[in-house]
Amino acid sequence: MVVMTVALAAVATTTRSILQRDVDQRITQVLGQEANEFGNFVTHGQDPETGRSFTTARRLLELFLQRQYSDPDEELLGLIGGSVLRQQRDIPSELPLYKDDAALRHITESDRRTGSLSRPEGDIRWAKVRINPAGDSPRGTFVVAFHTGREEAAADEVFRTLLAISAVALLMICGIGWAVAGRILAPVRLVRGTAAQLTEQDLTQRIPVHGRDDIAALAETFNAMLDRLERAFATQRQFVDDAGHELRTPITIVRGHLELMGDDPVEREETVRLVTDELDRMSRIVEDLLLLTKAERPDFVSPGPVELAELTADVYDKARALADRDWRLDAVAEGTAWLDVQRMTQAMVQLADNAARHTAPHTTIRIGSRRTVDEVELYVMDSGPGVRAADAELIFERFRRGTVRRGARGAGGAGLGLSIVKAIAEGHPGGRVMLRRTPGGGATFALLVPAAAQAESGEVEEFGELEEFGKFEAVEEFGPPSPAIAGADEKREGSTA
Repeated sequence: MVVMTVALAAVATTTRSILQRDVDQRITQVLGQEANEFGNFVTHGQDPETGRSFTTARRLLELFLQRQYSDPDEELLGLIGGSVLRQQRDIPSELPLYKDDAALRHITESDRRTGSLSRPEGDIRWAKVRINPAGDSPRGTFVVAFHTGREEAAADEVFRTLLAISAVALLMICGIGWAVAGRILAPVRLVRGTAAQLTEQDLTQRIPVHGRDDIAALAETFNAMLDRLERAFATQRQFVDDAGHELRTPITIVRGHLELMGDDPVEREETVRLVTDELDRMSRIVEDLLLLTKAERPDFVSPGPVELAELTADVYDKARALADRDWRLDAVAEGTAWLDVQRMTQAMVQLADNAARHTAPHTTIRIGSRRTVDEVELYVMDSGPGVRAADAELIFERFRRGTVRRGARGAGGAGLGLSIVKAIAEGHPGGRVMLRRTPGGGATFALLVPAAAQAESGEVEEFGELEEFGKFEAVEEFGPPSPAIAGADEKREGSTA
């Protein structure tokens, strides 16, 4: 508004200056024209009664004034001695020049040919031409005076009109600007209001996004920030809840055994063994929870080019030391994939350990990799009792275990293993974990990652269609277990620590 006010004031002032300059130029032109016409009349004029040049100043002035048609604000006078000759018409001034003796005396006595005169009754601009007739005739003076009051008043009227129009325009601009600015800043006020309503307990508020302007981009950025904050707080709360829930039992066990521990060396040794085992389990739980918490960070995985054949062989070599099973290297994909080799190895070893926990000794477990046009797959395939359809959606959640009987290595875990596998898979852009049935009985866990554009194109292996659960979609229960585990007396869990 200040800028607009200054701009409009500058326009009005400039316009007034231009109008005043035009008035000055017009008055100067009128005065000069009248003086030149009178000078020419003096030089070339003839008295119509004698047909000769004028011999007296009075006769010259009288005839010239009779023949002139002056402007309304123009006053033509002839001064001879103490008398004043003038045209018989009304002059637009409270005090005409011919009645102002002081002004006439000032003009007559002035050495200048033109000038201006300020009077309370109105300013005038004047020009004069002196007459020096031959002989003893008295000298005369021709005076043309222009009363500038009306011309200047007209310029001032235009200036005031322009100021009034500018004021109205300024008010309109103020109103329109207020309305437009209000609409533009409404999302900003909404952002401020939403931010004021946010608390640690309620981060669900979001800002509606309309349009594609900078304000909409600001709202989208703010909403994205709120999403990150909500995920961070949710992860923090979940970590605290999970830690409190899972650590309460081992802490109680440790405290109870320590409080009841006697002086018998055998009893003390057994108590120390139990306490150490519980402390180890607590340490594993805390480490797994910290790992799942880190999964929310953008740097959880650091993908890079990895040779699929080398990664598959490394996982196979590490898995063979987990348990006494019939470990077999299945299909091996060729080429390069864009993966985090450490995280992917961790996930595959976790799946291999999970398979070993829930199968009997000498049961066949296959580890392999495949590559299609769109995806890279790393899988662990066992021939155990499989996973019940009702448990397929539960086993990937934290602290959830399947309801089927355990296998030969039935040591109970905290139920975080498959959650870690899922977090690693989904940490890769577009990655996922899949559970499907193994032909002939058993379960196959697969990690699938889209084939990245940076990866080198390798040979694409073609496989027949497999019956899948979907991402975590269960089908009917598996058929009877294979003969190698027909005698197992426990059913498997869906997840391990």
